[in-house]
Amino acid sequence: ISGGHINPAVTFGLFLARKLSMTRALFYMVMQCLGAICGAGVVKGFVNKDNFAMWKGGANVVSHGYTKGGGLGAEIVGTFLLVYTVFSATDAKRNARDSHVP
Repeated sequence: ISGGHINPAVTFGLFLARKLSMTRALFYMVMQCLGAICGAGVVKGFVNKDNFAMWKGGANVVSHGYTKGGGLGAEIVGTFLLVYTVFSATDAKRNARDSHVP
């Protein structure tokens, strides 16, 4: 609706689909990463130091019982589903799109 991609994977997908120039895609991805860094700084500023240390700063880790390869596979599938959903919801050729996307 707003045109905000939020996720660099979506921006990269739009670049590969030739819906964004390389310059704009790189700018968006750099700004998205800087936004994530600033957000992490805000969280660190508001969270109790003991909780921050206990949760390792909010870093993602693979749960016990799963392999790193399994975690990577889950991330790849999840990212594909995210980008596929964005492309499906915003495809101008889909008639059903008009009832969901202004």
